[in-house]
Amino acid sequence: MAVMRDLLPSNTSSSMPNFGSASSILKSSSILLLVYLTLGVLVYSINPQGFSGVETHPAVDALYFCIVTLCTIGYGDIHPLTPATKAFSCIFVLVGFGLIDVLLSGAVNYVLDVQENLILATARTGGAGAASYVFDAQKGRMRIRMKVALAIGVVLLCVGVGTLALYLVEDLDWMDSVYLSVMSVTTVGYGDRAFKTLPGRIFASFWLLVSTLAVARAFLYLAEARIDKRHRRIAKWVLHRDLTVEDLLAADLNQNGFISKSEFVIYKLKEMGKIGERDILQICNQFNKLDPNNIGKITLLDLLNASR
Repeated sequence: MAVMRDLLPSNTSSSMPNFGSASSILKSSSILLLVYLTLGVLVYSINPQGFSGVETHPAVDALYFCIVTLCTIGYGDIHPLTPATKAFSCIFVLVGFGLIDVLLSGAVNYVLDVQENLILATARTGGAGAASYVFDAQKGRMRIRMKVALAIGVVLLCVGVGTLALYLVEDLDWMDSVYLSVMSVTTVGYGDRAFKTLPGRIFASFWLLVSTLAVARAFLYLAEARIDKRHRRIAKWVLHRDLTVEDLLAADLNQNGFISKSEFVIYKLKEMGKIGERDILQICNQFNKLDPNNIGKITLLDLLNASR
C-alpha cells in the first residue's frame, strides 16, 4: 500500500466538491437583489399613476415601495391601483418572497457567521476566563448562551437604530418611534404608521432591508439554541443509560450474539437521531458495490477494479 501511494498521481485523491461558498452566495444574492430592485423601480417609474400614496420623490418612492414589498411589511401607504400594477405586484411579491428573501437570508447568515468568528477569535486570543465563557473548547464551538446573547443584541440594535431615526427624521414621539420600529423589523406593518418624509424613506430603504432579515435570522438563532439544547439532553441520556438485553438484540446487526464497536457506534447514533435507517442502507449499498465478492472487506484489488 505504501508503494502504491507513492506511485499514484497526486491528483487522484478525492476532495470535497465546491457546493457554493458563503462569499459566492453573497455575490449571487447581491446581483439578484440589484436586478429585482431595478425592475421594480423601472416599473414604478414608468407608471407612477398606477400607484397611490404620499409622494416625496419618484425614485425614492419607487425604491421604498420595492423594499417594503420585498420585506413583506405592507404598510399600505403606497399600493397599486390599476389591474396592470396589481398583477405586477402579485408577481413581484411571489418572486421576492420565494427567491430573493431566501438568498438575502443566506447573505445575512454569512454576515452573522463572520461576526461570530470574530468573537471566537477574540475569545481565543483573550484571557482564559473570557475564552472559557465564550468558547467551548471541548466541543469546538461557541457556547449556546453567547449565540442567544448575540441574537438578542442584533434585535435590540436594529430596533434601537430604527427608533432613533424615526424620532429624529419622522418627528414621532418616543413611543410611536419604538412602536413603528418594532412593527417594521418584525414585518407586521399594521399600516397606521409609516415613513412619509423623503429622508425617512431614504433611511427606510436601507434599514428595512438589513434589519428585517437580520432580526429574522436572530429569532432563528434562538429557535436553533432551543433545539440544540434538547438534542444535547437526548445525547446525554443515551450515553449514560445502562445497556439492556433489548439493546443487545437491536444493536447486533450481524446476529452473531455480540456487539462490535462499529455496531455499538451505529446503534448509539441512531438513538441520538444523528443517523437513520435510510442513511445506513445507502452507505451499505455503496460498500456492497466496492465489495463484489461479498467478503465483508474492501481490498486494494477491489478499488482498482472499481476505478476501471
